[in-house]
Amino acid sequence: MENLSIFLIEKEPNTMQLLKMYLKELDYVEIIGESEDLNNSIAQVLKILPDVIITDISENPDKNYEIIESIIDKHPTVKIIATANEYSTDTIIRAMRAGIREFLPKPLIKDNLLKSIDKFKTQILDKTKENETNSKVITVFSNKGGVGKTSIAVNLALELANITKEKVALVDLNMHLGDITTFLDITPSFNISYLIKKIEGANEDFMLSTLEQYNNTEMYVLADPPYREEAKKILPNEIKKMINALRTTFSYIIIDTNSTFDEITVTTLDNTDLILLVSAINVPAIRNCQRCLDAFDRLGYEEEKTKIVVNRYMENDDIKLEDVEKALDKEIYWKIPNNYYTITSAISKGKPVSVINNDSNIAKSYRELATNISDNIYRQSAIKIINRNPLAVLENLI
Repeated sequence: MENLSIFLIEKEPNTMQLLKMYLKELDYVEIIGESEDLNNSIAQVLKILPDVIITDISENPDKNYEIIESIIDKHPTVKIIATANEYSTDTIIRAMRAGIREFLPKPLIKDNLLKSIDKFKTQILDKTKENETNSKVITVFSNKGGVGKTSIAVNLALELANITKEKVALVDLNMHLGDITTFLDITPSFNISYLIKKIEGANEDFMLSTLEQYNNTEMYVLADPPYREEAKKILPNEIKKMINALRTTFSYIIIDTNSTFDEITVTTLDNTDLILLVSAINVPAIRNCQRCLDAFDRLGYEEEKTKIVVNRYMENDDIKLEDVEKALDKEIYWKIPNNYYTITSAISKGKPVSVINNDSNIAKSYRELATNISDNIYRQSAIKIINRNPLAVLENLI
C-alpha cells in the first residue's frame, strides 16, 4: 500500500513533537515536510503536493483561510486538518467554508487526530473501499404543480456551488417531464437512464464526465430521460443506487422531483437528508402542504427532515405567515420574495436569476438560502467537534 504523505505546519515545538509522535503510530504515514508558518510554506507545499496538510490557524485566521483557499485552488485533492487554541462554532464553520474538512481543537487529542488521518487514508489510498462522505441530499418537493420548485432547485444548486466552491449535482427526477435543462438552456449529452446503466463501478471521473458541467461552475446537471419508455424502465432500487453513487463525488445533491407520491418519489424522499417542501400563500397550496406533512409523518420521517419554503412571498398578502405556521403547526424555514419580472425573464431566457439581475431581491434570497443551508450543515459538524468527551480529553492529557 502507498504511503499517505503529510506536511506539518506548527509554530509550537511541543505540539510539533506531539504530532510526530502520534503519527508514528500509523505505518502508512510519511511526513514529507514541516514548517512553522503557513504563509512561508506555500511554495514548498505546491512543489511537493502532499496528500494531507496539518496546520495551525490560531494566529491571523482570516489570512490563513485565504492562503488555504489558494492552496486548494492549485492543489484540489489536498486534505487539510486545521488546529487552533481558541475556537467556536462560527470559527469552525468559516474554516470549513475555506475548504478545511477536519478541525482539531488544542490541546490535541490523539484519538481525534488518528481518526481524521484514517478517514483520509480511506478516501485517498484504499480505492477498493467505499468512500465515507459528508454529502447532503436535498430534495425540493411539492405535491402541487406550479409553485416554483424547479426554479428553487436550479437557483439553490447554483448558489450552493458558487458559495461553497464544492461540487453540486442538480438532478431532474421529474421523469420525462423535467424542466431543468430548459431553465438552464442546456442540452446534456447524457441523462439518468445512461448513468443508471453504467452505475456499477462508477468513479468520480465517470460522474464528472457524465453529468453536464454548467458554465465552468461547480454545478453539474443530470437530466431526466428524454423518452417516456426509458423513464418507465427505471426502478426505485436503481434510484437509491444512483443517489448513493452521486454521494461519493458531490458534496451537495439537489433533486427536483415530480408532484406525485409514486415509488420513485418516495424512494428519493427516503434517501434524502433534507426536504424543502414548497408552498405558496394561498388556501389550496397550504392544504396541499399539510397533506404532504401528514404523508411524511406516516412515512416515518423526523420532523427536522422537512423545512417549509414559501415561494412568491408578498408582505401584503391577506394570509400572513403566522396564519400559515398555525395552520401547518410548523415554522416557515424560508420565504422567497415574489419578483415576477426577474423570474419570468430568467425562465424565458434559460438563465439563473443571478445572471438576469444579481442585485434583485430574489437573487439575494437564493444566495442567503444557500448560505443558511451550507452553514447549518457545517454547524452540525462543528457541534460534533465541540461536544467532545471531557473524560477523553483528560485521558489524553495525562
